[in-house]
Amino acid sequence: MPVQTPTLVVVSGPPATGKTTLARELALHLGCPAIIRDEIKQGLAMNHPGHDPDGSDPLNIPALEAFFATITVLLRAGSTVVAEAAFQDRLWRPGLEPLTTFADLRIIRCTTPAPTIARRITDRARTDSHRVAHGDKALLADMDAGVYDPDQFVPISLDAPNLLVDTSDGYVPGIAEIQRFLLRPDREGYPG
Repeated sequence: MPVQTPTLVVVSGPPATGKTTLARELALHLGCPAIIRDEIKQGLAMNHPGHDPDGSDPLNIPALEAFFATITVLLRAGSTVVAEAAFQDRLWRPGLEPLTTFADLRIIRCTTPAPTIARRITDRARTDSHRVAHGDKALLADMDAGVYDPDQFVPISLDAPNLLVDTSDGYVPGIAEIQRFLLRPDREGYPG
């Protein structure tokens, strides 16, 4: 029986742009697993009492390695995968390039205005106890000090179909259009 090349759906963008919510929704609609980098890191933090996510976080490298290893195992098995992380190009590209030899890559970049990002980070830091594994407070402080600007995010630079999704209020384009982009067999009609 012929086997199709699995699709790797990458959901990227700055922190708090709605990536995790979109990744879960897409995985549900597609019927495939969603691999969420922050959830892997949260699982690691559970076993490191006193973990401090600020500064040089010792869990970042193991989380990165586990993230790409998990994606690789699933793709090699023939499973389509939705992968989500706030990595910029310098972290995504080295992990993704080898996967393009046996997976069809589609990149979604989530975007929303900086004030919305700040509000979302503030809300989740206050209401989500699992966020202690992440440096949300430091990120907010950096935004306030002008050290971090989400508009300076460096998107993935691989030659693959890309779709920009505004997550300010729902999704623009909508889920149906995003699904068409993900399932389209060619690159026609989408910038790459």
